[in-house]
Amino acid sequence: MVVFIGGIILILIVGVMLFVNFSPQFGGSATKAQKAIYTQSQQYRNGVFANIGDVKMNMGFNDYIKSLVGFFGPQPKSKPKENITVQEADSLNIAQYSGNTRLIWFGHSTFLLQINGKSILIDPMFGEVPAPSPLLGSKRFSKNLPIEIEKLPKIDAVILSHDHYDHLDYGSILKLKDKVGVFYTPLGVGVHLSEWGVEPGRIKELDWWEEATFGELILACTPAQHFSGRGLTDGGKTLWSSWVIKSASENIFFSGDSGYGSHFKDIGEKYGPFDFAMMECGQYNTLWQEIHMLPEETAQAGVDVKAKTIMPIHWGAFKLAMHPWSEPVERLAIRAAELDVSIVVPRIGQPVVLNQEPMAITEWWNEFN
Repeated sequence: MVVFIGGIILILIVGVMLFVNFSPQFGGSATKAQKAIYTQSQQYRNGVFANIGDVKMNMGFNDYIKSLVGFFGPQPKSKPKENITVQEADSLNIAQYSGNTRLIWFGHSTFLLQINGKSILIDPMFGEVPAPSPLLGSKRFSKNLPIEIEKLPKIDAVILSHDHYDHLDYGSILKLKDKVGVFYTPLGVGVHLSEWGVEPGRIKELDWWEEATFGELILACTPAQHFSGRGLTDGGKTLWSSWVIKSASENIFFSGDSGYGSHFKDIGEKYGPFDFAMMECGQYNTLWQEIHMLPEETAQAGVDVKAKTIMPIHWGAFKLAMHPWSEPVERLAIRAAELDVSIVVPRIGQPVVLNQEPMAITEWWNEFN
């Protein structure tokens, strides 16, 4: 019996190793020349990227057990009671759009931003499961997306915040790569895109506080407090970030994934005030508060970056934490009111148009509780 159990364990270990080493979902690895470039970054130390002040997720073994038990055990309202309905987007409308700057939310942290005549996808995760295999994650809360990748018109640029599966999706990149002009990423993330067939000339990697000009837009790669990695041994091998998207008349902030920290005030001082800020608010737990904000911290971060209006993101699509699925926006709304912070909470697929009357908040999520 001992030999039989040992054999099963060995087979599982070998199977996992083969899967990690030969499955394309895990992406690429940096070359020696690329690593030499990374050493010029203040965030790159001892072969890995690090947060400001070396902040890390401090979870002991017991905390991991608590996390796993809570995730896989029964939890009230951790998912909607039925599939979330989304507002559909039309490919022709997207292709011909020439109005005020607008954003279409796909749930979680994925957006289509149309600004200055350009269409930009932010963290385009269109997959059904945020994991390297459908067996390793829970399915999307909505059966459909506002528009499928195949129906999207030409995309001028993609902006990526980091390489986690719920932000950088292998299947989505394969379907998008031939219709995208250029990809903007933090340092190192481009190695995954190259591995998946995107030409190096279409990949622009930036360090924190570096800027790129994209037509009439300025894109700034700014700090976040998070981590990276897609496999068993590549933690910290790529950088994570937030982003500033600035036109002649508008200023937009995208937080990416981040714990609360002093970097928000730094970003607000250097690039604020912002007309609109997409702020992480979901998939949190006090066990990993260093790398994911609580909703009350999200509201404060909106104040710190000097945002006129904030929108909660990183919720509404997947179960990646133990809290009730709609709790993030409910807690945020309470704290935002206390801090006099304006928020918008569109349905998935509902366009948010800037420079218009503020969107009235309808508690649409209650339809699915």
